[in-house]
Amino acid sequence: MRRALPPLGDLEHELLTILWAGGEMTAADVRKRLARKLKDATIRTVLRRLEEKGYVTHSVEAGTFIYRPKESAQSAAASAVQGILDRFCGGSIERALLALADAALVEPKTLAAIAGKLKRKPQ
Repeated sequence: MRRALPPLGDLEHELLTILWAGGEMTAADVRKRLARKLKDATIRTVLRRLEEKGYVTHSVEAGTFIYRPKESAQSAAASAVQGILDRFCGGSIERALLALADAALVEPKTLAAIAGKLKRKPQ
């Protein structure tokens, strides 16, 4: 089982979402897609933090950093869920699913339908 990635701040998540949508981008490209106005230095700092946390990697082309996500949004979501499982449920998906059903956040019939789909999924 892989290690869960560190949690993201709101701005980190916003920038990572832009990278997931755009693929490879410079800090300036990311800044242009942001709804709010931030300085290039701020964007570069957040991208560096994302790289330190393991969400982003970069290459250098003609002296310019080109950033890209290290994994898909789905894979990052799975890692985040793993962190929650480890922290709150002793790593047990069963405990988490039972807690979701007990809290009426997911219907038992929905869980049963998912289980049925997983049984039919080729290994």
